[in-house]
Amino acid sequence: MMRSLYSGVAGLKTHQTKMDVIGNNIANVNTTAFKSSSIVFSELMSQTTQRASGANATTGTGGVNARQIGLGVKSGAININIEGQGSAQSTGNPFDIMITGDNFFVVNNGSANLFTRDGSFYVDGAGNLAMTSTGYNVMGWGVDEETGAIKQDSVAALRIMSAANMTYPPEATSKAYMAGILDKNDTDVTSANGKVVNLNFFDNLGYQYTARITFKQSNNSNEYSMEFTKLLDSKGNEVPITEEQKKALFGGTDLRSQLKDTAVTLDSATYEWDASGKVLKTKGSGDTVADLSAIFNADGTLQDTDPAKPGSGAEGLAALAKAYGYEGAVDEFLNLMITTNTRDTNGNITGSAQTSMKDVLLKSIGGTSSALEGLADLGESFTADGRFFQGNTIAFDENNGPLLSVNGNTTNFTVALNLSALGGNFSDIELDLTDLSMYDNKGTSTMTATSGDANGVGAGRRLGDMIGVSIQNNGMIYASYDNGMTRLLGQIATANFANASGLEKQGDNLYAATLNSGEFDGIGVDVTANGGYMSTGQLEMSNVDLSAEFTEMITTQRGFQANSRIITVSDTLLEELTNLKR
Repeated sequence: MMRSLYSGVAGLKTHQTKMDVIGNNIANVNTTAFKSSSIVFSELMSQTTQRASGANATTGTGGVNARQIGLGVKSGAININIEGQGSAQSTGNPFDIMITGDNFFVVNNGSANLFTRDGSFYVDGAGNLAMTSTGYNVMGWGVDEETGAIKQDSVAALRIMSAANMTYPPEATSKAYMAGILDKNDTDVTSANGKVVNLNFFDNLGYQYTARITFKQSNNSNEYSMEFTKLLDSKGNEVPITEEQKKALFGGTDLRSQLKDTAVTLDSATYEWDASGKVLKTKGSGDTVADLSAIFNADGTLQDTDPAKPGSGAEGLAALAKAYGYEGAVDEFLNLMITTNTRDTNGNITGSAQTSMKDVLLKSIGGTSSALEGLADLGESFTADGRFFQGNTIAFDENNGPLLSVNGNTTNFTVALNLSALGGNFSDIELDLTDLSMYDNKGTSTMTATSGDANGVGAGRRLGDMIGVSIQNNGMIYASYDNGMTRLLGQIATANFANASGLEKQGDNLYAATLNSGEFDGIGVDVTANGGYMSTGQLEMSNVDLSAEFTEMITTQRGFQANSRIITVSDTLLEELTNLKR
């Protein structure tokens, strides 16, 4: 009689345990990445009152089965549906990550590695990626400094906001290219100042500069000079360049380009030379326009403009160039190539020589016009045979249009911009001219200069500040910077277990490895190795099925009620038994 009582009690206890499991599942219906549990029952034990016997061939009797009375029920196992994928919940937070697949995030509490499917992370004050609920560090792999690739060794805390990662170092421009059309009928190309093309580039410290490169037409319709004319800083201020630096900067040697024969004519209706041949005056008023002795120093450097000396310094030089038709083109005027007569001490012509207009002016100032004719001696009109310049000569195929040669070379269309000659933080730039062409474009040239090659390599950059962090589906973490660069910061590692159901719950959505789950090797695996992936801006929801839980609750309630009836009926029978003595 007592056996049924204990069976009923065992049934009540076991169903209560099942109800505890169901209650825990329902309580965690909204817990991030919660994995539901289920319980299975097993028979407790049986009392054998008679063992089984076999058939007896001698007596002809058959075998008898054992007689066993069950003594109740017990919890057979509590299983976790740990491989059941929860639904995705969008959060929009880039540090919320959901794993699709069987893997687990690896986190560390300061002394041991634990595992979780809860991907609600944030960046703490030390710059480490951590769990929002516990602050435990998310573990992963760092970047090999030599190769820049992920180094998959023992997992470590992912410090993605370190001081070194907050900026991206600058880089000097090392390559550039020009492309577009040079139209020979473009009035800019045929003018004294030429067609200007700007090239923006960076030095080693990330400061931006602009190089002004000028194209000017030569005596041949398909040949042009390519010259470095000015260097500007990021504020538009001109960077001083000496004559020696300029010679080494673009081309390296003195080159000549023959201009179309051009008559250089003094505006005699407005200007005239005085008797000395050194002072240019305004006709009629007699005001000094340019005084050669007050423009250049004896060493060829330009004097400062002196308000007390009319026609001095840069103002006098500009006025002189204007008088000969080169208004606003002083450098072009000074580089004119002039054929002059040489004379002996008696003034007899002994020969001729080619020299620059600047040399003519200096000879005039020095009073040695007996050896070399001065500017005034050349007369009001003379022919410029060409011009001197430092730079490159480029030629186009006049019949078909593409680039034909650069400095006479028909196979190599690159030139060197030797910025290192300026010293400081400048680096040389290799400038590719291959994509230049000469076609009719209705008088408009479209030439542009771009830093970097056609693939953007060697473009240089300024210092970049971090503006964002993104996590790819394989767990790789990249930082983006406002200079257009990206940097790999690390990769989130994951753990995979042969028997994930064997993991032991530790609370806070965490699990610990056990002997039956398999050990964690301390390195981990790439989440994509077995077909899984990570999704950012999403969290995994609980995989509790409420409809199934409520159904289980009903069956549990009925089972509990039935077991309670066993105890009630058994108690009634015992009561009847005790009443037999009355």
